[in-house]
Amino acid sequence: MNPEYNFNFSDNIILEDDLVLLRPLQKSDVDNLLEISINEPETWKYSLVGADGKENLINYIQLAVKEREVKKEFPFIIFDKKSQKYAGSTRFYDINLEYKTLQLGYTWYGSAFRGTGLNKHCKFLLLQFAFETLEIERVEFRADNNNKRSIAAMKSIGCKVEGVLRSHMPTIENGIRRDSIVLSILRNEWFEEVKEKLKQKMKSL
Repeated sequence: MNPEYNFNFSDNIILEDDLVLLRPLQKSDVDNLLEISINEPETWKYSLVGADGKENLINYIQLAVKEREVKKEFPFIIFDKKSQKYAGSTRFYDINLEYKTLQLGYTWYGSAFRGTGLNKHCKFLLLQFAFETLEIERVEFRADNNNKRSIAAMKSIGCKVEGVLRSHMPTIENGIRRDSIVLSILRNEWFEEVKEKLKQKMKSL
């Protein structure tokens, strides 16, 4: 890891560009995400943990913050600068600084923010932080293999498919087991092609 940066789960890490700001998710953010939670329950159709409805949203945020406190995950809330509204959430998880690997996921947006290019800006900031500040070697992504929209979004930012974990885990819909697709971006791929291609895609939005 970069000797000038000692990653601390209690840090107030802020990632931003001209369109988006990501900051650590806090328990007080319930009100900021409540409108999406109440009005758009389909947002969590493919999620392992739902945040639909106020009670589920409170539990979702409390669990996320707890995982940060025990140094397992680092959840962010996403703020869209154009609309001046909170758009959703994302996080680093399964963080292993010794092996220089982590997963990027638990990403969701309200319907008004999907297809706007916001996701590409978020992913750029998160990947840049992972590869260039934390000096991570491998960033992994997973999704329900039926979630075609999410898979297409991951491929569009440069993720490569590694395979499918069959009957991997139960979903929140009646405990039906899902197949999980695994994708990743490696450190050399980020510097050699993914970073520049993602920059160009953001310029064209």
